[in-house]
Amino acid sequence: MVQQKTGILNGIVLEDEVVMTLHELCDVCAVHAGFIAELVDEGVLEPAGVENSQWCFTGVSLHRVRTAKRLHQDLGVNLAGVALALELLDEVRLLRARLDRMAES
Repeated sequence: MVQQKTGILNGIVLEDEVVMTLHELCDVCAVHAGFIAELVDEGVLEPAGVENSQWCFTGVSLHRVRTAKRLHQDLGVNLAGVALALELLDEVRLLRARLDRMAES
């Protein structure tokens, strides 16, 4: 029996399901808690929880922290610039996805 390819994939996005504490995120990204707090203040990250001792982050935050760290340390971009760059990268990603959907139609 031959199955036809429909072009539809089903899957789970692990980045949305992974939950880390502030300490775990700092360990994984090799940054200090102060850097994470500054990213939260700039609006780069939106943790669950009221106080930083209760903060929880998703896998998406992991990707954002790693990108922010590279921009800040390697390129010398200040944190306000990091926030802007991440916002623009998100917009580019959304536009590319929209173009891909349009091309498939």
